[in-house]
Amino acid sequence: MSPALRCTQGLKVTWTGPQTIQRAEGDTVTLACSYTPSLLDTGEIDIEWSVLSPDTTKKDQMLLSYTRGTKYYHGGPRVTEGFSFAAGDPSKGDASLSIAQLSRDHSSTYQCKVKKSPGVDTRKVSLVVKVKPSVPRCWLEGGELVGEAVSLHCESSEGSTPLTYKWRRESKDPLPAAATQDGATGELRINNHTQRFAGIYLCEVNNAVGAERCRISLRANKHPNRSAVIGGKVVGSLLLIFIFLVFAGVLHWKLKDRRHHEEEFSNEIREDVGPPDSRPVSRHTGRTPQTAYNWADQNDVRTFHASATGEDKQRLEMTASTDTQRDAGGL
Repeated sequence: MSPALRCTQGLKVTWTGPQTIQRAEGDTVTLACSYTPSLLDTGEIDIEWSVLSPDTTKKDQMLLSYTRGTKYYHGGPRVTEGFSFAAGDPSKGDASLSIAQLSRDHSSTYQCKVKKSPGVDTRKVSLVVKVKPSVPRCWLEGGELVGEAVSLHCESSEGSTPLTYKWRRESKDPLPAAATQDGATGELRINNHTQRFAGIYLCEVNNAVGAERCRISLRANKHPNRSAVIGGKVVGSLLLIFIFLVFAGVLHWKLKDRRHHEEEFSNEIREDVGPPDSRPVSRHTGRTPQTAYNWADQNDVRTFHASATGEDKQRLEMTASTDTQRDAGGL
């Protein structure tokens, strides 16, 4: 005869929090798990916390357990580091789990299982660990000129997606009616900028686990006076021409002064150097060098003969006659 089946309304796990919890990296989180035993439950309290495997064919990872007044850690320090029961005595109805120094590796689905024979109940909760957005950078694109378009940009370099950007004015004034903003890219564009739009603007970026902001000052610059700009260009051009003329004049004066010094130096050289020595002109008449020499000597003799005395003239004529005969014989 089979044993009789008995129905029981035993222990119940109460869960008041969300089924999915999102927290920032580095924070501490408590996964709530409260329970209420039944008067029909007479056994010892047993509590188990496990990480459920996303693959249903694989075994779940036990983290913590409590039985008969003793807490147990499973899986070694690397697995259970930062895990602990939130309550000092989990047997008093609070089996919540605390996790310190969250990292993205802690993102998983956790299960709380409470048994008190014959009652048993479980609850699951998903934990998602995200990165807070970093302090965004704000900058302007455009000349901030009245009547033209200007864009304000905002961007965070870090943070888990999705990131949402929102612009507002630091004063209580609303955003310009002509302004459009993109919450995904962080751009605020003002198509027709006016003096009324000048001021301090704030950009706030946020995701599910945090928010940061930056601020920037928007000015309204008037267009420059065109006549003043043209006058400035003309003055600048005239100044350049004047500088060029001064440079050309100085260069001309330098070159003129240099030529003057060169002429004076050349004249001094001509005054200091005497006339060159006169040299007898050689005539190529077919005679030998000795013949040319004798002809020159004969000229000297004739010159001397004109001024010599009668006795000397006779002696010179005899010498000249002898030299002429000798030259003729040599030829």
